[in-house]
Amino acid sequence: MSDRLNVFKTYKLYVGGKFPRSESGRVYEVTDSKGKWLANAPLSSRKDARDAVVAARKAFGGWSGATAYNRGQILYRIAEMLEGRKDQFVREVADAEGLSKSKAAAVVDAAIDRWVWYAGWTDKIAQVVGGANPVAGPYFNLSSPEPTGVVTVLAPQESSFLGLISVVAPVIATGNTVVVIASENSPLPALSLGEVLATSDLPGGVVNVLSGRTAEIAAPLAAHQDVNAIDLAGADEVLAKDLEIAAADNLKRVLRPQPVDYTEPPGINRLTAFLETKTVWHPTGSLGAGGSSY
Repeated sequence: MSDRLNVFKTYKLYVGGKFPRSESGRVYEVTDSKGKWLANAPLSSRKDARDAVVAARKAFGGWSGATAYNRGQILYRIAEMLEGRKDQFVREVADAEGLSKSKAAAVVDAAIDRWVWYAGWTDKIAQVVGGANPVAGPYFNLSSPEPTGVVTVLAPQESSFLGLISVVAPVIATGNTVVVIASENSPLPALSLGEVLATSDLPGGVVNVLSGRTAEIAAPLAAHQDVNAIDLAGADEVLAKDLEIAAADNLKRVLRPQPVDYTEPPGINRLTAFLETKTVWHPTGSLGAGGSSY
């Protein structure tokens, strides 16, 4: 028999590339599907939410200004890191969702594949949703997608890892920065994702992970004037309605909750949900029988 003591893991928030404890000093118990204690997770406060928005806004310029190809490289590096820590995520997903080890492994594999899939879209989405527009006149008319800005994401409550990846990866793939509210009852995979992001090439502040009471954290974020959009994937009907009303104050983009099977192919809806279209007009110059004047 070993006489050594177990070293229990201390889970922390991930904000601005660092791992702060909750400003409030509060924690709450996280249990597995059978009620067994797993860990104490930080119980985020309104101040934590505001700090996360500041970090996300600070990171937005550099991340949105990076080339799409570079963003794809960074996202692929994150997938490499996830692959290297797959055993940890299998254990956490099994505990969170009450799955066998083999089923949890299949979920984690699907989540990593999903991340790689979105990484491949970073330099392709502009060709799908942008392009040249026909106009009546001597003009070039070009439309191109641009990121919306700082996005708050309420992670799915039941799909603690595959659902989390499915709502976070498309937001940052398109150049946005994000404040994620982890699943309230199963936050550990999301908090561990923060550790992966910190050891990848992702700039601090691009993804910020909060844990705690979803409604308590989401309310100030939905009303925050420096948040540009909100994904309500993890909100119930009553909470979603309240958050939509709060979000209307500064005309946030709102992605309403809807039934989603995260094991199905995702399509590009979440990629386009938080993109704005910039249209540029440019005169072609004088055109005659001989062609362009240029």
